[in-house]
Amino acid sequence: MKNKVYFIGAGPGDPDLITVKGRKIIENADVIIYAGSLVSKEHFNYCKDGVELYNSASMTLDQVIDVIKKACREDKKVVRLHTGDPSIYGAIKEQMDRLSEAEIDYEVVPGVSSFTAAAASIKREFTLPGVSQTVILTRIAGRTPVPENEDLEKLASIGCSMALFLSVGMIDKVVEKLRRGYKRNVPVAVIQRASWKDEKYVLGTLDDIAEKVKEANITKTAQILVGDFINSNYEESFLYNKNFSHGYRKAENENSTD
Repeated sequence: MKNKVYFIGAGPGDPDLITVKGRKIIENADVIIYAGSLVSKEHFNYCKDGVELYNSASMTLDQVIDVIKKACREDKKVVRLHTGDPSIYGAIKEQMDRLSEAEIDYEVVPGVSSFTAAAASIKREFTLPGVSQTVILTRIAGRTPVPENEDLEKLASIGCSMALFLSVGMIDKVVEKLRRGYKRNVPVAVIQRASWKDEKYVLGTLDDIAEKVKEANITKTAQILVGDFINSNYEESFLYNKNFSHGYRKAENENSTD
């Protein structure tokens, strides 16, 4: 089996947000198993003629692995195209373990995550000096549970920036837990289909965000961003401060002859 399997992050939606490496591999792929409606079909405009396409939304893990094994026996290049970055809620570990058991080589090509695309959509920075230097990526417990020590209320009590995946369908429960954790009314943004052409978002606080989400009919495929980074005073970074020295630049006051 000469060809390896490539797990590629397709990015959050905009087909141009895939990496150059990911695009080049797709151009030469013989088989692509893609993550259903979460991956833009425009990626397939770059495929060669005759590429085999499989929508994993209707497939089980065994079916996905069977397609990969068959393609590898036929010496075909296989792409497993995931949304965003495959290492975040991508369920790739179970696939990689199966491939390792079958002695099939694979590589992971990272991608732009929806949480960074969401921040870009509302033109915000997660890590503002004097506000927050930590970002928590998490989700609320639903059909898929979360470990007890990662309960949303406990994480919110830290008070840092947060990005919630797979949770907008339970926005009332999310707000309830965040309120108990933060213990104050903090800014919230909900971005649906960040970077897609039909992207939309609402800005608010814990007091009103649930109502705004419902009015906008945002029910899925959305990021919930929470924290003071959305709307807060902050300190400017030392990185470009004229009075701050680092390995590549001296502070102006160090160059003074007075």
